[in-house]
Amino acid sequence: MDALDLARWQFGITTVYHFLFVPITLGLSMLVAGLQTAWHRSGNEAYLRATKFWGKLLVINFAMGVVTGIVQEFQFGMNWSDYSRFVGDIFGAPLAIEGLLAFFLESTFLGLWLFGWDKLPKRVHLACVWLFAVGTWLSAYFILAANSFMQHPVGYEMNAERGRAELHDFGAVLTQNTTVVTFAHTILAALLTAGAFMLTVAAWHIRRASSPDVFRPSMRLAMWVMLLAGIGTAISGDVQARIMTEQQPMKMAAAEALYDTTDKAGFSLFTIGSLDGEEEIASIRIPGLLSFMATGDPDGTVEGINDVQREYEQTYGPGNYKPNIPVAYWSFRLMIGFGSLAILIALAGLWVTRRGRVPRSRWFYLGTASAVTLPLLANTFGWIFTEMGRQPWTVFGVLQTKDSVSPTVSTFDVATSLTVLTLLYGVLAAVELKLLFTYGRSEPPQVTAHSEDDDSDRPLAFAY
Repeated sequence: MDALDLARWQFGITTVYHFLFVPITLGLSMLVAGLQTAWHRSGNEAYLRATKFWGKLLVINFAMGVVTGIVQEFQFGMNWSDYSRFVGDIFGAPLAIEGLLAFFLESTFLGLWLFGWDKLPKRVHLACVWLFAVGTWLSAYFILAANSFMQHPVGYEMNAERGRAELHDFGAVLTQNTTVVTFAHTILAALLTAGAFMLTVAAWHIRRASSPDVFRPSMRLAMWVMLLAGIGTAISGDVQARIMTEQQPMKMAAAEALYDTTDKAGFSLFTIGSLDGEEEIASIRIPGLLSFMATGDPDGTVEGINDVQREYEQTYGPGNYKPNIPVAYWSFRLMIGFGSLAILIALAGLWVTRRGRVPRSRWFYLGTASAVTLPLLANTFGWIFTEMGRQPWTVFGVLQTKDSVSPTVSTFDVATSLTVLTLLYGVLAAVELKLLFTYGRSEPPQVTAHSEDDDSDRPLAFAY
């Protein structure tokens, strides 16, 4: 492999690794804020214990996400300097705001929340956790705005003299439909992931009859969040698919390995055929589903790979504009499949725990033990599809990936950094899992209330 291939592998590995932590932070921050609000309104100490317990796991995950995210951004200058030079004027703006505004907001108020117990008034302390949660969502929005520009470039003008794209309308970058629907889809998927994380840990404690006053409400909350967020993820994904079909028809065609333009196109749940998808031996299909996903009409027309290839050659010149078809095809299905399984686990869990029931079946606990892996896998395959389906473009229709890599970085340089980072990330993964297992299996802290005339502005004291 040359430097380009290795640079793509490195960016893919670090991005997938980083995004294991991001959705848990995005979703769990809101769940922790909700639990603390419930304690603030009800005075029920079980909610305070739950807030402290899940807050510890949130902080561990947030710290790991920060560390891995910094490396990811440095790669733009290390391995992708031509890309950074070409679109830095546009791409840098949302990332700068994310770092200077959103990240400062979330890190500052996380610190105040973390060290403000028994020091800040209850209402101020509650505001801190909500501002931290809002900060994480703002960070996600600005980063997704930058990524959405790569999917559908808007708000820019080409400077032919300098050979680069320059920002013309920042509002268009922030408010285009690609950004808005991607943000909604990502946040809902994050809530699904955080709910699955909470379910896995809470069910482990429930099976051992550990603090049921804390973990049974947490488990029910987690499953309701998974169910509702999962449905929302499916709906937002449906909207996103139609926007994607309009803006990147090749990506939708690759998702089905559809080579010829077809009316009433079916969606194959499983296909046996050649690796390039051109020869189909057998498949299981849902008639009209692909047309409905792409156009909103089961009788709609979906352009095929060959027809889109010809259109792109006329527009952009000679070249191969087909992504890796097997990767696009299977990542699209695995994304949907794993996400659907997570929703089914939540639905089944709500049924077996209704009216105060405590599940006894080992199948329930086997399902909940694996619950957290399902949305994590769905997120991973979703991002693989999103980024691989756009190839050969870094910025769709503007800059190709082969023209984005750093010209002075050698194969040895990228191979060295790829090896070092992969090994380092392996160590970090071991540390993360050790911390999560240690604190996840611990008991929630006990709390005792001070005798006060008015405790509305003071937090409860808690003992570890």
